[in-house]
Amino acid sequence: MPRYDAILFDFDGVLADSEPVHYACWRAALADLDLDLDWNRFAGQCIGLSERATAQFLLQHARKPATFEEVWKRYPAKQALLRERMHANPPVLPETVDLIRELEGYKLGVVTSSGHAEIDPVLESSGLWPCLSVVICEEDVERHKPAPDPYLKAAGIIGAKRPLVVEDSPVGLESGRAAGFDVLLVPRAEQMPDLLREKLKLNGSRQAAPLRPCRKRRRVTGGPLERPRSKPGAGPC
Repeated sequence: MPRYDAILFDFDGVLADSEPVHYACWRAALADLDLDLDWNRFAGQCIGLSERATAQFLLQHARKPATFEEVWKRYPAKQALLRERMHANPPVLPETVDLIRELEGYKLGVVTSSGHAEIDPVLESSGLWPCLSVVICEEDVERHKPAPDPYLKAAGIIGAKRPLVVEDSPVGLESGRAAGFDVLLVPRAEQMPDLLREKLKLNGSRQAAPLRPCRKRRRVTGGPLERPRSKPGAGPC
């Protein structure tokens, strides 16, 4: 029996090298508050947090006086800028797409503290969407990472009993372990393909069949994605 029956990926910093984009967009949206915050501190404290928790952290590093409401009202502007930049340059490496297409025999899902409006278009444009059975975002659960709820919900929806969680942050690590699942911690998105292959004992990269074009379909919030019907001879996605 395989050790794992599913693989649940965090998005930012695991499937996509998008954390620096979040940082740049927050700084742009809050430029008038003169944040006393560099990338290293943001990466060490904010990765894995919900957006509201991130906004609270940023408030503590504003040189100019502000309230949480004043910070949070900039969130839509930050997200609009994020969508623009992610659409213009999707931060998903080709090696990551190749790996996902190799993972036959596993149910695959994404569990993230970001929102559907930000990540769903990237999953579509990168070609990952048809490979996924579930996507859980910030709006799909009441308790976010480090609580176990996001991973428990994803596993429950796809019927996974032995999922492997792939994370890049202490917050995500705590969430996966609290759910009772094994967690593979990866330092950076670019290292994820090799580390996951090693974990699963895959025999290196192999050429995968071309992905079918994504079709327009309705997303069920927090539920299984509606997927295009497979064609005879199609690849694992």
